[in-house]
Amino acid sequence: MLTYEDCLAFCDLTEDEIEAIAEHEHIPAIVAMELGQYLVQTDDGVRKIKRIILDDIEAARKNSEQNRYLVLKATFQHFVDTHPDNTSRTD
Repeated sequence: MLTYEDCLAFCDLTEDEIEAIAEHEHIPAIVAMELGQYLVQTDDGVRKIKRIILDDIEAARKNSEQNRYLVLKATFQHFVDTHPDNTSRTD
């Protein structure tokens, strides 16, 4: 039987990125991990995850959740750094 940690080791997302997806989509973290892993395989999916995290950042800002806001900003920056979309490619 695979544990959450086993699945996380095979995932292309961090725990914070998965948590942001789970929060946004109102789904359990393990389901968010599966969804995120699926999405991260395409440029459209990468853009969707970026939008999800940005939506979460805005919600945290509106709700004056400063700690959550800062975590999500760092999460977004890490995601952008590690998952660039390839919208400029010509192939």
